[in-house]
Amino acid sequence: MNRLLSKLNSHCCGQTQLVSVAVCLLLPPVLCRGQSETGETIPLLQDVIHQDFSTRDSEKTTNDPQQDARECLGQLLWKATEFPVYCRLPVSTGASALIQFPSAKPCGQAANDMVAMDWYAVTDPNGSLIPSPGLVVVHESGRGMTVGRLIARGLRDRGLHTFMVHLPFYGQRRTGNNKPEDEDFAVLMSQGIADVCRAKDAVAVLPTVSRDQVSLQGTSLGGFVAATAAGLDSGYSSVFILLAGGNLPALIATGQRETAQLKSVLESKGFTGSRLDDLMYRFEPNRLAHRLNRETVWLYSATFDTVVPPVHADAFAKAARLDDSHHIRMPATHYSGIIFLPMILDDIAVKAGGRAITGTAESRAESMPAENRPLPTDSDASPKK
Repeated sequence: MNRLLSKLNSHCCGQTQLVSVAVCLLLPPVLCRGQSETGETIPLLQDVIHQDFSTRDSEKTTNDPQQDARECLGQLLWKATEFPVYCRLPVSTGASALIQFPSAKPCGQAANDMVAMDWYAVTDPNGSLIPSPGLVVVHESGRGMTVGRLIARGLRDRGLHTFMVHLPFYGQRRTGNNKPEDEDFAVLMSQGIADVCRAKDAVAVLPTVSRDQVSLQGTSLGGFVAATAAGLDSGYSSVFILLAGGNLPALIATGQRETAQLKSVLESKGFTGSRLDDLMYRFEPNRLAHRLNRETVWLYSATFDTVVPPVHADAFAKAARLDDSHHIRMPATHYSGIIFLPMILDDIAVKAGGRAITGTAESRAESMPAENRPLPTDSDASPKK
């Protein structure tokens, strides 16, 4: 991991590096073999579209030694049941298919209560699906879900079947002309957390997805949703949280940009003072962080982030008992960290069962060992004014 950190520092200055980053992001998908190692025929993607599947929620329990965690689980969990999974033609540019399944916690709005995921499939030149691990991506707060799509495509190119879930009131789940911020934030969060948790079971039933190797990744808003969803059960094999953390009541009080905008919207709806704190605490990742497997969770934070200040990433890392090898600190803001995305995607892909496509042959061969130390805080790492 020291090599990853060295590369992060070396990419902090100079516009020439931005060119290489752009090239990395535009690399075409890596195409693989068209037959399984056992000689089995692999289905064509076009043959899977229009198929329906059936699966069941993984069993969950409110049992926990901590009373606060039991109360949190009682609010977020639902009764396990069988549910259908539909594979349909893609609706998003660049996606391979649209995956849909009923929401685990419906709110009564038909369009919103059917969860949508863009499937970015790993295929060979003939269009055959390649058996690969799966990964669910939870997007940021932007209505275009641009970063979520970028991450989903990038990890597909690194050998993972990726599924970008549309959070409630986003994308295919929008109702009329309403914007996500116009909707009930409590519904968005509680329904979104349940749907992201259920997504693991939906993904695992699809052809050529490794049932026992499905990971979860979330960014910013999606990072908070993913962090809490991962605490509901142990369904995901690994979890990757980018630019998020814990202690939501304090964050909504002090965060800037998108966080401040959310606070303003909630205040306009009457959520102020203790009422606002109580709302945010319902979805607090730290309440369930102790339930996570510290060996399979990685947190990526930015040292100059004012939207989600580092103290909130540190709070989650402490609650989840992560050591420094599982908390990667980027010398960046909430937005400039995008220049590190190719290396972060390499790191995630290797840990999730895919492969790296950026960097030297030596760094790929080493598969990024898990040694990691806090980044230096000298003037070279500080943002230029």
